[in-house]
Amino acid sequence: MPPVDKPITSPDFARFKSEGRKIAVLTAYDYTMARLLDEANVDCLLVGDTLGMVVQGHDTTLRVTLDQMIYHLEMVARGTKRALVVGDLPFGSYQVSIEQAMLSATRFLKETQCGAVKVEGGRRMAATVHALVEAGIPVMGHVGLTPQSVRSLGGFKVQRDEEAILADALAIDEAGAFAIVLECIPSELAAKISSQVQAATIGIGAGVGCDGQVLVTPDLLGLFQGFRPKFVRRYSDLGTEVRKAAAAFVADVQSGNFPNPSESFR
Repeated sequence: MPPVDKPITSPDFARFKSEGRKIAVLTAYDYTMARLLDEANVDCLLVGDTLGMVVQGHDTTLRVTLDQMIYHLEMVARGTKRALVVGDLPFGSYQVSIEQAMLSATRFLKETQCGAVKVEGGRRMAATVHALVEAGIPVMGHVGLTPQSVRSLGGFKVQRDEEAILADALAIDEAGAFAIVLECIPSELAAKISSQVQAATIGIGAGVGCDGQVLVTPDLLGLFQGFRPKFVRRYSDLGTEVRKAAAAFVADVQSGNFPNPSESFR
């Protein structure tokens, strides 16, 4: 299907699902990358708390703060004209109470130009999702492997409690989420959930039966050299290219070959 030219909003996800149009989602953390991905017709840019790992260098997402997320969200939204920009509410910014979640989500929408927020958790977060949606804040849910719960889950691993995951997805769907990320669950379960919920499902390590797919952009581009999950497909090896370019620059500086006369002023 041809790309959508006008800005994408959260209600478009329901239409895409009904039309069988797959939804392409990538992460972004700064203006330059957001602009490039937006020009490539990516449907949704997720400013994920994965920045704690791929930008800040931590081993989990838990140390990311609300202010840091707002800082990155503002940059990404400024570089985006077409894609829906969704911001991850970070760990500790919404779990305490519905009131806390409302304040955090409101800051996202007031201080940036993002179009929706994302929260992790299933049945336990359903009341919060419902309250946010009722307040006019579009919500993307997230069930299965929820990285903010990595300590209680015992690490980053496939989640296989099908009854619990299905119940979580149905609860978030009933609460009014326009989309639900399904992370690291069996593909047959993901397809089953996708057929039973009204929300568009966005898979990451959940098979082809979802309504869309998301990858972490530094993984897709080969920029992140740390942990590489099974579900990651690298579409480029920019990490190698960056090292080659930087090494060539170092060699030219040390040899006196850079700058040359045409690169200098008179």
